[in-house]
Order: sequence, then structure tokens, then C-alpha cells
Amino acid sequence: MKLQTQRFIDRWLGQLLCGVVSGWVRLTAAAPRPVENPRNILVILLSEMGSIVLAGPMFAQLRRNYPGVNIHILQLKKNQEVSRLLQLTSPECMHSLDDSSGGSLLKDILHVSKEMRALGLDAVIDCELFSRVSALLSFTTGAPVRVGFTPHTQEGLYRGSFINHAIPYNPYQHISKQFLSLVDALQSAGSQPRNKAAPIRELPTDTELRVDFSAPELQAYQAKLQADHPVAATRKLVLMYAGGGILPIRAWPAAHYARVAQGLCAAGFAVGLIGLKDDAQLAKDLLAQIQSDACLDLTGYTRSIRELLMLFHASKLLITNDGGPGHFATLTPIQTMVFFGPETGKLYGPLGQRNSVLESGIACSPCLSAYNHRLTFCDGDNQCLKRIAPDPVLDQALHFLRAAPSSHA
Repeated sequence: MKLQTQRFIDRWLGQLLCGVVSGWVRLTAAAPRPVENPRNILVILLSEMGSIVLAGPMFAQLRRNYPGVNIHILQLKKNQEVSRLLQLTSPECMHSLDDSSGGSLLKDILHVSKEMRALGLDAVIDCELFSRVSALLSFTTGAPVRVGFTPHTQEGLYRGSFINHAIPYNPYQHISKQFLSLVDALQSAGSQPRNKAAPIRELPTDTELRVDFSAPELQAYQAKLQADHPVAATRKLVLMYAGGGILPIRAWPAAHYARVAQGLCAAGFAVGLIGLKDDAQLAKDLLAQIQSDACLDLTGYTRSIRELLMLFHASKLLITNDGGPGHFATLTPIQTMVFFGPETGKLYGPLGQRNSVLESGIACSPCLSAYNHRLTFCDGDNQCLKRIAPDPVLDQALHFLRAAPSSHA
């Protein structure tokens, strides 16, 4: 189903259903209560795959607070690969929605709601910001404790009043901290904002997620990479993700990427252009501009997220647009440089110490938010990214690469 169609349904039908459910709950619901000794908690996380990494500290905190709890995860079917790789929960506790069409999505919503009611959930945590479908799902699962974001007194998007352990979405706090606040809200006794009484938390520096690779496995992958692309055996490898994914407005200009790649190749490094098969034409266009044998087309080269992480292990630096690759990189030793503009690194920046967020600071940036369903007003002219000049980016990349140890390609 197209993104615009989803937004239209969520806006009009979603608001109506949220109003109906709110009225029903107001007449029939008991007073909210804290969660005590839960056996089953459902986490609804329908966003992009990178959000799963940012939610890592939340999952770790849930396990610390409730040892032995069964954490169920509801995701879009296309995003489940990451959860399986990270072993966020057991396979039988992973549930999915197929959003490829309206019919398949409705069918899965009914199936999951029935399945969760039969399970007897103790609580549900809705990690979506102002999505109405996820809020409605938190109700249809039958969980007595429903945790999620609501506008409260802000002029946010209407989600009804049936989220009975609600906290306000805060556009000034990193999303990983807000996910932790959702865990704190499980212990609240009402729907008023609970972050007043919640612990004071610093921004997590560790995702608390791991993907284990054996040394022979990484060595075998690096040998394959060098056999397929011999230049990677003699030069340190820099990866670039120039695609914009589902939000092309987040892409730094292709000409800027080409300029940086030319400089890196001239300085003795190899550059690998990564992405999905859909990014193949972009990579072809970039190769035509760069015109260097040290620049490689690696779009479609990795067949899974696990292989992508092994490629990160075999590389020194990732230069990327805002999106999944920058977050997946935090699970490996690679250094990252991530461009932000339509969205902000202050809210969605990768966790950890091995990344650098690049932003222009233009007055209209960021323009994508939960309040506008991530619909920009710049009509495709993303000056916030265009004004990040390529030469300073090249200088920063070279400074890191020349200072980094040369233990691997």
C-alpha cells in the first residue's frame, strides 16, 4: 500500500475510530493500574528498521525490570529481518502485519488482535508517535494497560483518550530516551504525564544490542569481498549510502557524494556504493561522475542485514544519509558520518561514540515531524542538505581515515 494512502486512511478513518473507541472506554473502562508481575507484554514498533536499533535500550530495560517476561513484538512484515537477527525475542513471540495492500493489512490486524486477546496480554507499549492505527491496535489486543504517546495539551495529532498510561511526545528529547519513558510509564497509575516521576536518564551510549560474528566468519567474508573486488585488498574501504529510501528528501545531493568519492579515491582509498537493487541506477550515475577504478558498485551485493554488518566490519568508514544503514553501523566497529536535515540528529541520531552527525542548521530544518506525518513543505528543494558543502566533508573523512589504524581494509 502506498505511503500516501496509509496517511489518508490514518487521518480520516483513524480519527473517527479513535473517537468512537474513546467514548466506549470512557463509559466502560476501570481505573488504570500499574503493571505487576507481567507475563506477556506486546511492543508495537511499525516504523523503519533503524528505529529497532534505537529501541534497543528500551528492550534491555524491559528485561531488567521484568525478568522472565515474554516480550512480544508486532512489526511490519518487511521489517522483521532485523528483529530476528538481533534476537530481540523468541520466534514465537514475533508477530507481523503485511502492509502490501489494504486487504492484507486489515486481515492481519484482525488476526493479530484475536491472537493477542487469546494470549491474555498484561500490557502493550505503542512506540509509534501519532499513528492512529497503532493506537487502535493497542486497544484491540485487549491489554488492560496501554502505554503510548499522546499530545496532552500540545497541538498534536488526535489519537483518542484510551491510552491509559500516556506520556507526552517530546520533540526536544532523543527518541531512545522517550522509548525508555514508555517503560517507566508501565508503573504509573493514571494517564497523566508520568515523566515527572520517572527516573532522570542520560541519552544511552550503548544500543545494548549485539550480533555475534566469529573471527573465521569475518575473515571469510573479507576474503570473498577482496576476491570479488581486488581493489579492496590494497586500499582501505569507505562505504557510501547515497539513496534516500522511502523519503528521498533526506538524501544529500548525488553530486556532493561524487565529489567526496573522487577525493577519497585520489587520496588512495576505495569507495563502495551500497544500497538495495533499487539504488542500482543511482550508483551507475555516480560511477559515471566519479570515473575511478577504485569506486565500486556494491548495490545489491549484500543479501541480508547480516551480510551488510559483515561488510561494515570489513570497512573503515560509512558516509550515509539518515536511515537504516547509519543505525545498523552502530552494531559494528565502523565509524559513521550521517547527514541530517529534514529530520534532526538530536532526535534520531545514531547511538554510541563512533558517529558524527552532519547538519547545516538552516532555519527551516528540521521540517519532518510527528506533527506533520513527515510531510515536508520544501517541495523537494532540500537546502538543509544541499548547503552542507562536500569539501569539508571530504576533509573530515580524510582526517579520520589517516588517523585510523590500518589493521583491516
